[in-house]
Amino acid sequence: MPMTFAPADADALPLYLVAADQFEDWVADQADATRKWLEAQGFSGALGAACLVPGADGAPALALAGYGTAAHRARGRFALAAAAMALPAGTYRLQSDLTGDALDQEALGWLLSAYAFDRYREQGGSVAQLVAPEGVDAKRIEAIAAGEALTRDLINTPSSDMGPDELEDAASGLATEFGASFDVIKGDDLLTQNFPMIHAVGRASTRAPRLIDMRWGDTGPKLTLVGKGVCFDTGGLNIKPGASMGLMKKDMGGSATVLGLARMIMALDLSVQLRVLIPAVENSISGNAFRPQDILTARDGKTVEINNTDAEGRLVLADALVYGAEDKPDLMLSMATLTGAARVAVGPDIAPFYSDDDAVAAAITAAAGRVGDPVWRMPFYEPYEAMIEPGIADLDNAPKGGFAGSITAALFLRRFAGDTARYTHFDIYGWQPASAPGRPKGGVGQGARAVLDALPEALGL
Repeated sequence: MPMTFAPADADALPLYLVAADQFEDWVADQADATRKWLEAQGFSGALGAACLVPGADGAPALALAGYGTAAHRARGRFALAAAAMALPAGTYRLQSDLTGDALDQEALGWLLSAYAFDRYREQGGSVAQLVAPEGVDAKRIEAIAAGEALTRDLINTPSSDMGPDELEDAASGLATEFGASFDVIKGDDLLTQNFPMIHAVGRASTRAPRLIDMRWGDTGPKLTLVGKGVCFDTGGLNIKPGASMGLMKKDMGGSATVLGLARMIMALDLSVQLRVLIPAVENSISGNAFRPQDILTARDGKTVEINNTDAEGRLVLADALVYGAEDKPDLMLSMATLTGAARVAVGPDIAPFYSDDDAVAAAITAAAGRVGDPVWRMPFYEPYEAMIEPGIADLDNAPKGGFAGSITAALFLRRFAGDTARYTHFDIYGWQPASAPGRPKGGVGQGARAVLDALPEALGL
Protein backbone atom coordinates (compact mmCIF):
# COMPACT_ATOMS: atom_id res chain seq x y z
CA MET A 1 0.00 0.00 0.00
CA PRO A 2 1.23 3.53 -0.72
CA MET A 3 2.29 5.53 2.33
CA THR A 4 0.14 8.47 1.24
CA PHE A 5 -3.27 9.83 2.14
CA ALA A 6 -6.35 8.97 0.14
CA PRO A 7 -7.78 11.72 -2.10
CA ALA A 8 -9.85 14.28 -0.23
CA ASP A 9 -12.91 13.50 -2.36
CA ALA A 10 -12.71 9.75 -1.75
CA ASP A 11 -15.84 7.90 -0.67
CA ALA A 12 -14.74 7.29 2.91
CA LEU A 13 -16.24 5.59 5.92
CA PRO A 14 -16.44 7.74 9.07
CA LEU A 15 -13.88 6.50 11.61
CA TYR A 16 -14.54 7.59 15.19
CA LEU A 17 -11.55 7.68 17.52
CA VAL A 18 -12.94 6.86 20.95
CA ALA A 19 -10.96 6.75 24.18
CA ALA A 20 -11.77 4.03 26.71
CA ASP A 21 -12.66 6.53 29.43
CA GLN A 22 -15.04 8.36 27.06
CA PHE A 23 -16.66 5.33 25.48
CA GLU A 24 -19.72 5.17 27.73
CA ASP A 25 -20.58 8.80 27.02
CA TRP A 26 -20.03 8.30 23.29
CA VAL A 27 -22.09 5.14 22.98
CA ALA A 28 -24.95 6.63 25.01
CA ASP A 29 -25.57 9.06 22.14
CA GLN A 30 -25.79 6.31 19.51
CA ALA A 31 -28.77 4.43 18.13
CA ASP A 32 -29.93 1.38 20.01
CA ALA A 33 -28.79 -0.95 17.21
CA THR A 34 -25.27 0.54 17.34
CA ARG A 35 -25.08 0.12 21.13
CA LYS A 36 -26.16 -3.51 20.91
CA TRP A 37 -23.72 -4.24 18.10
CA LEU A 38 -20.76 -2.77 19.99
CA GLU A 39 -21.75 -4.66 23.12
CA ALA A 40 -21.89 -7.89 21.14
CA GLN A 41 -18.48 -7.17 19.62
CA GLY A 42 -16.98 -6.38 23.02
CA PHE A 43 -15.70 -3.02 21.84
CA SER A 44 -14.92 -0.64 24.72
CA GLY A 45 -12.36 1.80 23.30
CA ALA A 46 -9.32 -0.29 24.23
CA LEU A 47 -6.09 0.91 22.68
CA GLY A 48 -5.73 -0.39 19.13
CA ALA A 49 -9.14 -2.06 18.97
CA ALA A 50 -11.15 -1.58 15.80
CA CYS A 51 -14.74 -2.33 14.86
CA LEU A 52 -17.02 -1.85 11.87
CA VAL A 53 -20.67 -1.04 12.60
CA PRO A 54 -23.26 -2.08 9.98
CA GLY A 55 -26.12 0.08 8.83
CA ALA A 56 -29.69 -1.01 8.19
CA ASP A 57 -28.71 -2.59 4.86
CA GLY A 58 -25.92 -4.62 6.45
CA ALA A 59 -23.13 -2.62 4.81
CA PRO A 60 -20.63 -0.82 7.09
CA ALA A 61 -21.98 2.55 8.16
CA LEU A 62 -19.14 3.67 10.41
CA ALA A 63 -15.97 2.41 12.07
CA LEU A 64 -14.48 2.84 15.50
CA ALA A 65 -10.87 2.92 16.64
CA GLY A 66 -10.02 2.52 20.29
CA TYR A 67 -7.77 5.19 21.82
CA GLY A 68 -7.33 3.56 25.22
CA THR A 69 -6.56 5.67 28.27
CA ALA A 70 -3.97 8.39 28.72
CA ALA A 71 -1.91 6.00 30.82
CA HIS A 72 -1.89 3.41 28.05
CA ARG A 73 -1.06 5.97 25.37
CA ALA A 74 1.86 7.23 27.43
CA ARG A 75 3.45 3.80 27.16
CA GLY A 76 3.69 3.84 23.37
CA ARG A 77 3.34 5.81 20.17
CA PHE A 78 1.01 5.86 17.19
CA ALA A 79 -2.11 4.52 18.88
CA LEU A 80 -4.20 5.04 15.75
CA ALA A 81 -1.72 2.92 13.76
CA ALA A 82 -2.65 -0.09 15.88
CA ALA A 83 -6.29 0.31 14.87
CA ALA A 84 -5.29 0.82 11.23
CA MET A 85 -3.68 -2.61 11.26
CA ALA A 86 -6.91 -4.11 12.58
CA LEU A 87 -9.26 -2.45 10.08
CA PRO A 88 -10.17 -4.13 6.77
CA ALA A 89 -9.23 -2.65 3.43
CA GLY A 90 -11.10 0.53 2.69
CA THR A 91 -10.90 4.29 2.95
CA TYR A 92 -11.64 6.08 6.19
CA ARG A 93 -12.22 9.64 7.33
CA LEU A 94 -11.14 10.35 10.88
CA GLN A 95 -13.65 11.84 13.33
CA SER A 96 -11.91 13.00 16.50
CA ASP A 97 -11.15 15.93 18.76
CA LEU A 98 -7.40 15.64 18.17
CA THR A 99 -5.58 18.76 17.01
CA GLY A 100 -2.03 19.99 16.57
CA ASP A 101 0.90 17.73 17.36
CA ALA A 102 -1.29 14.88 18.59
CA LEU A 103 -3.23 14.80 15.32
CA ASP A 104 -0.04 15.02 13.26
CA GLN A 105 1.48 12.10 15.17
CA GLU A 106 -1.53 9.88 14.65
CA ALA A 107 -1.83 10.77 10.96
CA LEU A 108 1.86 9.93 10.47
CA GLY A 109 1.47 6.71 12.42
CA TRP A 110 -1.35 5.67 10.11
CA LEU A 111 0.86 6.16 7.05
CA LEU A 112 3.75 4.32 8.69
CA SER A 113 1.46 1.38 9.45
CA ALA A 114 1.32 0.72 5.70
CA TYR A 115 5.08 0.11 5.55
CA ALA A 116 6.18 -3.41 4.72
CA PHE A 117 9.60 -4.59 3.57
CA ASP A 118 8.48 -6.81 0.72
CA ARG A 119 11.60 -7.01 -1.44
CA TYR A 120 11.94 -10.75 -0.88
CA ARG A 121 8.41 -11.84 0.05
CA GLU A 122 4.99 -10.36 0.63
CA GLN A 123 4.59 -8.78 4.06
CA GLY A 124 1.60 -7.53 6.00
CA GLY A 125 1.39 -3.76 6.23
CA SER A 126 -1.95 -2.05 6.79
CA VAL A 127 -4.34 -2.10 3.83
CA ALA A 128 -6.59 0.66 5.17
CA GLN A 129 -6.30 4.17 3.75
CA LEU A 130 -7.02 7.48 5.45
CA VAL A 131 -8.17 10.78 4.03
CA ALA A 132 -5.85 13.48 5.37
CA PRO A 133 -7.55 14.83 8.52
CA GLU A 134 -8.52 18.48 8.49
CA GLY A 135 -5.72 20.56 10.01
CA VAL A 136 -2.94 18.19 8.93
CA ASP A 137 -0.24 19.36 6.51
CA ALA A 138 -0.58 16.35 4.23
CA LYS A 139 2.47 17.19 2.11
CA ARG A 140 4.70 17.38 5.18
CA ILE A 141 3.40 14.18 6.73
CA GLU A 142 3.75 12.29 3.45
CA ALA A 143 7.31 13.60 3.01
CA ILE A 144 8.23 12.41 6.49
CA ALA A 145 6.70 9.00 5.85
CA ALA A 146 8.59 8.66 2.56
CA GLY A 147 11.87 9.56 4.24
CA GLU A 148 11.25 7.04 6.99
CA ALA A 149 10.38 4.36 4.42
CA LEU A 150 13.69 5.00 2.63
CA THR A 151 15.59 4.61 5.90
CA ARG A 152 13.80 1.37 6.74
CA ASP A 153 14.31 -0.12 3.29
CA LEU A 154 18.04 0.60 3.34
CA ILE A 155 18.55 -0.90 6.80
CA ASN A 156 16.38 -3.94 6.14
CA THR A 157 18.21 -4.88 2.95
CA PRO A 158 20.84 -7.54 3.69
CA SER A 159 24.47 -6.72 3.03
CA SER A 160 24.57 -9.04 0.02
CA ASP A 161 22.34 -6.47 -1.69
CA MET A 162 23.40 -3.37 0.27
CA GLY A 163 27.15 -2.99 0.08
CA PRO A 164 29.03 0.25 -0.61
CA ASP A 165 28.06 0.07 -4.30
CA GLU A 166 24.36 -0.24 -3.54
CA LEU A 167 24.48 2.43 -0.85
CA GLU A 168 26.11 4.73 -3.37
CA ASP A 169 23.36 3.89 -5.87
CA ALA A 170 20.67 4.73 -3.30
CA ALA A 171 22.27 8.09 -2.53
CA SER A 172 22.82 8.81 -6.23
CA GLY A 173 19.18 8.01 -6.98
CA LEU A 174 18.05 10.39 -4.25
CA ALA A 175 20.32 13.12 -5.63
CA THR A 176 18.90 12.63 -9.12
CA GLU A 177 15.33 12.73 -7.83
CA PHE A 178 15.82 16.12 -6.19
CA GLY A 179 18.41 17.68 -8.48
CA ALA A 180 21.29 17.53 -6.00
CA SER A 181 24.95 17.39 -7.00
CA PHE A 182 26.73 14.12 -6.33
CA ASP A 183 30.34 13.06 -6.02
CA VAL A 184 32.15 9.91 -4.89
CA ILE A 185 35.78 9.36 -3.91
CA LYS A 186 36.51 5.67 -4.18
CA GLY A 187 39.15 3.04 -3.55
CA ASP A 188 42.78 4.17 -3.66
CA ASP A 189 41.64 7.68 -4.58
CA LEU A 190 40.81 7.97 -0.89
CA LEU A 191 44.54 7.87 -0.19
CA THR A 192 45.53 10.38 -2.85
CA GLN A 193 42.78 12.74 -1.69
CA ASN A 194 43.65 12.31 2.00
CA PHE A 195 40.96 10.12 3.54
CA PRO A 196 43.33 7.56 5.06
CA MET A 197 41.13 6.16 7.82
CA ILE A 198 38.16 5.50 5.52
CA HIS A 199 40.56 3.64 3.25
CA ALA A 200 42.19 1.70 6.10
CA VAL A 201 38.89 0.41 7.45
CA GLY A 202 37.48 -0.59 4.06
CA ARG A 203 40.53 -1.81 2.17
CA ALA A 204 40.23 -5.47 3.24
CA SER A 205 36.87 -5.88 1.51
CA THR A 206 36.41 -6.89 -2.11
CA ARG A 207 33.92 -4.01 -2.25
CA ALA A 208 35.86 -0.77 -2.44
CA PRO A 209 35.48 1.84 0.32
CA ARG A 210 34.29 5.29 -0.68
CA LEU A 211 33.15 8.69 0.50
CA ILE A 212 29.76 9.77 -0.82
CA ASP A 213 29.18 13.53 -1.06
CA MET A 214 25.78 15.02 -1.95
CA ARG A 215 24.91 18.73 -2.01
CA TRP A 216 21.52 20.40 -2.43
CA GLY A 217 20.29 23.98 -2.08
CA ASP A 218 22.13 27.26 -2.59
CA THR A 219 20.48 29.56 -0.05
CA GLY A 220 20.16 29.58 3.72
CA PRO A 221 22.32 28.19 6.52
CA LYS A 222 24.75 25.37 5.82
CA LEU A 223 23.63 22.04 7.26
CA THR A 224 25.97 19.05 6.97
CA LEU A 225 24.77 15.53 7.79
CA VAL A 226 27.34 12.79 8.25
CA GLY A 227 26.16 9.17 8.37
CA LYS A 228 28.10 6.04 9.25
CA GLY A 229 27.92 3.72 6.26
CA VAL A 230 29.49 0.48 7.48
CA CYS A 231 27.52 -1.86 5.24
CA PHE A 232 28.65 -4.91 7.18
CA ASP A 233 30.89 -5.17 10.23
CA THR A 234 32.67 -8.43 10.92
CA GLY A 235 34.64 -6.68 13.64
CA GLY A 236 37.75 -6.98 11.50
CA LEU A 237 40.65 -8.90 13.03
CA ASN A 238 38.93 -8.45 16.41
CA ILE A 239 36.18 -10.55 14.88
CA LYS A 240 32.75 -10.46 16.44
CA PRO A 241 31.17 -13.63 17.83
CA GLY A 242 28.34 -14.94 15.69
CA ALA A 243 25.59 -13.62 17.95
CA SER A 244 27.00 -10.10 17.73
CA MET A 245 27.45 -10.28 13.95
CA GLY A 246 23.86 -11.28 13.25
CA LEU A 247 22.44 -7.76 12.92
CA MET A 248 25.43 -6.09 11.33
CA LYS A 249 23.53 -5.38 8.13
CA LYS A 250 22.16 -2.46 10.14
CA ASP A 251 25.59 -0.97 10.84
CA MET A 252 24.92 1.46 8.02
CA GLY A 253 21.85 2.71 9.90
CA GLY A 254 23.41 6.14 10.40
CA SER A 255 23.77 6.64 6.66
CA ALA A 256 20.25 5.31 6.08
CA THR A 257 18.88 7.76 8.63
CA VAL A 258 20.66 10.83 7.23
CA LEU A 259 19.50 9.88 3.72
CA GLY A 260 15.94 9.60 5.01
CA LEU A 261 16.30 12.97 6.74
CA ALA A 262 17.81 14.48 3.61
CA ARG A 263 14.84 13.23 1.61
CA MET A 264 12.46 14.95 4.03
CA ILE A 265 14.41 18.22 3.84
CA MET A 266 14.53 18.25 0.04
CA ALA A 267 10.91 17.18 -0.42
CA LEU A 268 9.82 20.02 1.85
CA ASP A 269 12.17 22.45 0.06
CA LEU A 270 13.66 23.83 3.26
CA SER A 271 15.85 26.90 2.90
CA VAL A 272 19.15 25.27 3.75
CA GLN A 273 22.39 24.45 1.99
CA LEU A 274 22.33 20.74 2.63
CA ARG A 275 25.35 18.49 2.43
CA VAL A 276 25.35 14.73 3.10
CA LEU A 277 28.63 12.89 3.67
CA ILE A 278 28.67 9.10 3.95
CA PRO A 279 31.85 7.07 4.42
CA ALA A 280 30.69 3.74 2.96
CA VAL A 281 32.82 0.69 3.79
CA GLU A 282 32.68 -2.96 4.70
CA ASN A 283 34.83 -3.92 7.70
CA SER A 284 36.22 -7.24 6.51
CA ILE A 285 39.13 -9.58 7.13
CA SER A 286 41.96 -10.30 4.72
CA GLY A 287 45.73 -10.06 4.55
CA ASN A 288 45.66 -6.28 4.26
CA ALA A 289 43.15 -5.62 7.06
CA PHE A 290 44.16 -2.99 9.58
CA ARG A 291 45.39 -4.47 12.86
CA PRO A 292 45.25 -3.92 16.59
CA GLN A 293 48.13 -1.67 17.68
CA ASP A 294 48.34 -0.04 14.24
CA ILE A 295 48.53 3.73 14.37
CA LEU A 296 46.50 5.51 11.71
CA THR A 297 46.74 9.15 10.72
CA ALA A 298 43.48 10.97 10.07
CA ARG A 299 42.77 13.59 7.42
CA ASP A 300 43.65 16.41 9.84
CA GLY A 301 46.93 14.82 10.94
CA LYS A 302 45.77 13.42 14.28
CA THR A 303 47.15 9.97 15.04
CA VAL A 304 44.93 7.18 16.32
CA GLU A 305 46.08 4.01 18.06
CA ILE A 306 43.91 1.02 17.13
CA ASN A 307 43.11 -1.00 20.21
CA ASN A 308 40.10 -2.73 18.69
CA THR A 309 39.35 -3.08 14.98
CA ASP A 310 35.68 -3.45 15.91
CA ALA A 311 35.59 0.24 16.86
CA GLU A 312 35.80 1.18 13.19
CA GLY A 313 32.77 3.43 12.80
CA ARG A 314 34.38 6.34 14.60
CA LEU A 315 37.43 6.03 12.33
CA VAL A 316 35.53 6.45 9.06
CA LEU A 317 33.38 9.18 10.57
CA ALA A 318 36.49 11.06 11.71
CA ASP A 319 37.77 11.66 8.17
CA ALA A 320 34.29 12.64 6.99
CA LEU A 321 33.82 15.06 9.89
CA VAL A 322 37.15 16.76 9.18
CA TYR A 323 36.12 17.14 5.56
CA GLY A 324 32.71 18.48 6.52
CA ALA A 325 34.19 21.00 8.96
CA GLU A 326 36.42 22.41 6.23
CA ASP A 327 33.29 23.83 4.63
CA LYS A 328 32.44 25.69 7.86
CA PRO A 329 28.78 24.60 8.15
CA ASP A 330 26.40 26.40 10.50
CA LEU A 331 25.44 23.02 11.96
CA MET A 332 27.07 19.63 11.49
CA LEU A 333 25.29 16.51 12.68
CA SER A 334 26.42 12.89 12.64
CA MET A 335 24.34 9.76 13.03
CA ALA A 336 25.78 6.34 13.67
CA THR A 337 24.99 2.92 15.07
CA LEU A 338 28.12 3.43 17.11
CA THR A 339 28.13 1.78 20.53
CA GLY A 340 26.52 -1.02 22.47
CA ALA A 341 26.99 1.19 25.52
CA ALA A 342 24.23 3.48 24.25
CA ARG A 343 21.80 0.57 24.11
CA VAL A 344 22.69 -0.50 27.63
CA ALA A 345 22.13 3.05 28.82
CA VAL A 346 18.79 3.88 27.18
CA GLY A 347 17.54 0.75 25.41
CA PRO A 348 16.45 0.41 21.77
CA ASP A 349 13.72 3.07 21.61
CA ILE A 350 15.60 6.18 22.70
CA ALA A 351 18.23 7.89 20.56
CA PRO A 352 20.91 9.42 22.80
CA PHE A 353 22.54 12.52 21.38
CA TYR A 354 25.37 14.86 22.23
CA SER A 355 25.56 18.54 21.39
CA ASP A 356 28.00 21.32 22.16
CA ASP A 357 25.25 23.92 21.65
CA ASP A 358 22.58 24.25 24.35
CA ALA A 359 20.13 25.99 22.02
CA VAL A 360 20.37 23.22 19.42
CA ALA A 361 20.01 20.56 22.11
CA ALA A 362 16.96 22.28 23.60
CA ALA A 363 15.36 22.59 20.16
CA ILE A 364 15.88 18.89 19.42
CA THR A 365 14.59 17.80 22.82
CA ALA A 366 11.45 19.93 22.52
CA ALA A 367 10.83 18.75 18.96
CA ALA A 368 11.22 15.10 19.96
CA GLY A 369 8.31 15.46 22.36
CA ARG A 370 6.14 17.12 19.76
CA VAL A 371 6.67 14.51 17.05
CA GLY A 372 6.97 11.34 19.12
CA ASP A 373 10.61 10.63 18.26
CA PRO A 374 12.23 10.03 21.66
CA VAL A 375 15.76 11.29 22.27
CA TRP A 376 17.90 11.92 25.33
CA ARG A 377 20.75 14.38 25.64
CA MET A 378 24.01 12.91 26.90
CA PRO A 379 27.05 14.90 28.05
CA PHE A 380 30.29 15.64 26.28
CA TYR A 381 31.87 15.01 29.69
CA GLU A 382 35.31 16.58 29.42
CA PRO A 383 36.92 14.82 32.42
CA TYR A 384 36.67 11.64 30.31
CA GLU A 385 38.86 13.14 27.58
CA ALA A 386 41.89 11.51 29.21
CA MET A 387 40.34 8.10 28.57
CA ILE A 388 40.75 8.51 24.80
CA GLU A 389 44.39 9.66 25.01
CA PRO A 390 46.67 6.59 24.97
CA GLY A 391 50.00 8.43 25.11
CA ILE A 392 51.63 6.70 22.15
CA ALA A 393 49.27 8.50 19.73
CA ASP A 394 46.92 11.46 19.91
CA LEU A 395 43.83 9.28 20.37
CA ASP A 396 42.74 5.75 21.27
CA ASN A 397 39.88 4.28 19.25
CA ALA A 398 38.79 1.84 21.99
CA PRO A 399 39.60 2.86 25.57
CA LYS A 400 40.07 -0.05 27.93
CA GLY A 401 37.74 -0.70 30.84
CA GLY A 402 34.39 -0.40 29.13
CA PHE A 403 33.18 2.57 31.15
CA ALA A 404 31.21 5.39 29.45
CA GLY A 405 31.61 3.84 26.01
CA SER A 406 29.07 6.06 24.27
CA ILE A 407 30.48 9.22 25.85
CA THR A 408 34.09 8.42 24.97
CA ALA A 409 33.06 7.62 21.39
CA ALA A 410 31.28 10.97 21.14
CA LEU A 411 34.30 12.77 22.58
CA PHE A 412 36.48 11.01 20.01
CA LEU A 413 34.27 12.24 17.17
CA ARG A 414 34.15 15.78 18.52
CA ARG A 415 37.93 15.99 18.17
CA PHE A 416 37.43 15.90 14.40
CA ALA A 417 34.41 18.19 14.08
CA GLY A 418 36.41 21.42 13.92
CA ASP A 419 36.36 24.54 16.04
CA THR A 420 33.90 26.58 14.02
CA ALA A 421 31.02 24.14 13.49
CA ARG A 422 28.23 23.59 15.99
CA TYR A 423 28.30 19.82 16.31
CA THR A 424 25.65 17.30 17.34
CA HIS A 425 26.06 13.51 17.34
CA PHE A 426 23.39 10.77 17.55
CA ASP A 427 24.34 7.27 18.75
CA ILE A 428 21.33 5.41 17.35
CA TYR A 429 20.27 1.76 17.31
CA GLY A 430 18.36 1.81 14.01
CA TRP A 431 16.39 -1.34 14.75
CA GLN A 432 12.95 -2.15 16.11
CA PRO A 433 13.41 -5.44 18.02
CA ALA A 434 9.68 -6.24 18.28
CA SER A 435 6.73 -5.02 16.24
CA ALA A 436 4.82 -2.02 17.58
CA PRO A 437 2.15 0.26 16.07
CA GLY A 438 3.62 1.99 13.02
CA ARG A 439 6.97 0.26 13.60
CA PRO A 440 7.25 -3.32 12.40
CA LYS A 441 10.19 -5.38 13.54
CA GLY A 442 13.26 -4.36 11.55
CA GLY A 443 15.05 -1.21 10.49
CA VAL A 444 13.75 2.08 11.83
CA GLY A 445 14.73 5.73 11.73
CA GLN A 446 15.64 7.44 15.00
CA GLY A 447 16.16 11.12 15.64
CA ALA A 448 15.46 12.26 12.07
CA ARG A 449 11.94 13.53 12.71
CA ALA A 450 13.08 15.35 15.85
CA VAL A 451 15.91 17.02 13.93
CA LEU A 452 13.60 17.98 11.07
CA ASP A 453 11.16 19.63 13.44
CA ALA A 454 13.98 21.37 15.32
CA LEU A 455 15.70 22.86 12.27
CA PRO A 456 13.66 26.09 12.06
CA GLU A 457 14.65 27.00 15.62
CA ALA A 458 18.16 25.56 15.48
CA LEU A 459 19.06 27.32 12.23
CA GLY A 460 16.73 30.31 12.35
CA LEU A 461 14.78 29.30 9.26
